[in-house]
Amino acid sequence: MFLKIGLAIISTLILSCGTTEKQTQTTSTEETTSAGEVIDPQKLMAEGYMLGTVVYSDKEGDCPYTIQMPGDKMEFYYLDPINLDESFKKDGQKVWIKFSGLRRMNRCDKATPAEIIDIKKGG
Repeated sequence: MFLKIGLAIISTLILSCGTTEKQTQTTSTEETTSAGEVIDPQKLMAEGYMLGTVVYSDKEGDCPYTIQMPGDKMEFYYLDPINLDESFKKDGQKVWIKFSGLRRMNRCDKATPAEIIDIKKGG
């Protein structure tokens, strides 16, 4: 009995003492847009930008263009940008935005009205 326990302890010690080699991994935190502009996501987040995705819908009761945003408790939520520029109205377009929520009646069922303060194309 003591022999089995002793062997188990010794083998555990031997296996745990194996060398672990640190692997260095270089990851780039920068993205580039289709125009070749370099975007640093950490810098944008520090400046108050959030990454979202433009979503087009032609369903009744939906806004034509919304921006899908990551949420805390929910998986995501939608913004109804009242001043979305035509150049950003592309389904699936990733965008970095600064926005302000609006206290006004919703134009569509699923999205919250918002005013875009600044917007940049995402990677």
